[in-house]
Amino acid sequence: MGFFDRLSRLLRANLNDLVSKAEDPVKILEQSVADMQSDLVKLRQAVAMAISSQKRLRSQADQAKSQVETWYKRAELALQKGEEDLAREALSRRKTFLESSTALTNQLQAQEGQVEMLKRSLVALEGKIAEAKTKKDMLKARAQAAQAQQQLQSAVGNMGANSSMAAFERMEDKVQALEASSQAAAELAGADLESQFVALEGGDDIDDELTVLRRKLKGGAEAVALPAAEGFSSNQIDKNGSRLDVQPVNVEEVDADLEELKRSIDKL
Repeated sequence: MGFFDRLSRLLRANLNDLVSKAEDPVKILEQSVADMQSDLVKLRQAVAMAISSQKRLRSQADQAKSQVETWYKRAELALQKGEEDLAREALSRRKTFLESSTALTNQLQAQEGQVEMLKRSLVALEGKIAEAKTKKDMLKARAQAAQAQQQLQSAVGNMGANSSMAAFERMEDKVQALEASSQAAAELAGADLESQFVALEGGDDIDDELTVLRRKLKGGAEAVALPAAEGFSSNQIDKNGSRLDVQPVNVEEVDADLEELKRSIDKL
């Protein structure tokens, strides 16, 4: 296969592909009906011309027949008058018109057949055009519906890859994340507030104990002795035979313990 043959085939293939892609069903249908209407106009003109020719041939054939009869009568008249040469001339003219009449009659028959064929073609074409017009509207509606469906499917298919849709989905996820973070912060704030109130409620008991302890420490003396139980003396002997000595309490040591207790309370 030569280079130019391959190049020619490639060009034809590309041109056919471009034409196929450029074809719009709606426009092609409209153009097809318009072409049919143009053919119908041409066919009507051809039928009109054929009918006109048929009428002219019939008129010529009728005239030829009339001349045949006329020259025959003239031949009879000339023969009756004894004009044999004139009668022979009349018969010669009659023969010429007779031949013309026969030829015109044959042409007229052929023309009549052609006119009938053209009339049938005209009727058939008119029927096809009427049917095409009806189908054209239906096909246009179907083509437009199919194109709309194709565009819809294409739009739905491209929604996943569309940057706007992707951005919308990202913002939706971000809003949900912000809402979750806000709820978590609210829960943490509520828990912290709850712990503060619990601490305050528990602080009342500690303050009460602290008040009692302070009252005990306010003995007014520099050293506070533990109260002796009834029947118990400072030199009482325990059950093991050892003497129990009660030591005085140093106030400064108690204050130091109190401060330590305060610090531990403040840390709560």
